[in-house]
Amino acid sequence: MSYGGPVQGRFRDSIKGEGMKHSLVCALGLAMALASGVSSAQAPAQVGSQVPGYFRLAVGDFEVTALFDGYNDLSPKLLKGLTQSQIRALLARRSIETPGVQTAFNAFLINTGKQLILVDTGAGQCIGATAGMLSDNMKAAGYEPSQVDTILLTHLHLDHVCGLVDGQQKPVFANATVYAAKAEADYWLDPQALAKAPEGAKPYFKIAQDSTAPYVAAGRFKTFDAGQSPVPGVEATLEAGHTPGSTTYRFTSQGQSILFMGDLVHNLAVQFLHPEVSIGFDVNSQQAIKSRAKVFSDAAASKTWVTAAHLPFPGIGHIAAEGKHFQWVPVEYGPYKRAAKVPLIE
Repeated sequence: MSYGGPVQGRFRDSIKGEGMKHSLVCALGLAMALASGVSSAQAPAQVGSQVPGYFRLAVGDFEVTALFDGYNDLSPKLLKGLTQSQIRALLARRSIETPGVQTAFNAFLINTGKQLILVDTGAGQCIGATAGMLSDNMKAAGYEPSQVDTILLTHLHLDHVCGLVDGQQKPVFANATVYAAKAEADYWLDPQALAKAPEGAKPYFKIAQDSTAPYVAAGRFKTFDAGQSPVPGVEATLEAGHTPGSTTYRFTSQGQSILFMGDLVHNLAVQFLHPEVSIGFDVNSQQAIKSRAKVFSDAAASKTWVTAAHLPFPGIGHIAAEGKHFQWVPVEYGPYKRAAKVPLIE
């Protein structure tokens, strides 16, 4: 019996049609399964932490690494010289309307190729959970505290010296010699000064003395007079006011300079536009204002790199003059050293 002819053709077409429908159903099912799998996949857990707090900059042949030790909040009421409404208006221009202003603790590591020098040591264990990150960030940056051979202190307030020791008052920088201006050491470290200090200030004198004590005992705390340089090639300048021995340090290599100015400025939103505004921590506010105006003017004229201990991390930038006012120009994130040939789009 033959199954050719029209009947066979219709049978073949039927089989073919059923096969196509089956293929379409399978493909649709696969697509739905894949789509279902994607939509039901779990997102990875959030990391929940910030990147390591360091930033690197080449200054001539020197490698400068900013290190983030931590932060606290400072009340705008500490700023003196404008009304609180004026200060609040300046803060609001930078979208700061919180009760306190977040203030960084920055320290700076300079590898000259011959020495590893640290400028200031942060607040260490003295502030609490929001500080004490210096050592971890130094390690993340590729260095160990034991490699630091020289520490230059801009002054001896707790958020600059507490990082010298750990919670057991043991030295963090086992191989470093610490330097401070003689005027600063005489003010904070003289036992008579502690005895004469107002009751509310005594804890700060004690912190300065306790933080430096292991280095003093080991003969690794040294002072220098105004006009002297604690390290060959580093220019130290007394800029008294914030404290009696507040000191700036200028490093120069291959015609490029960077100035470490410590606490000459505390507030980005206020003190560049109004350098005449002081802060409650100043020992001599009028002298501090004069020192700030002088350093700001010199830095703007020389267009040198500048660092500050309490400006937003990394606290590195330039200062530009605008009449009687100034502007902070923060460093841009970029390569450690620019390429020899950078494409120029015109």
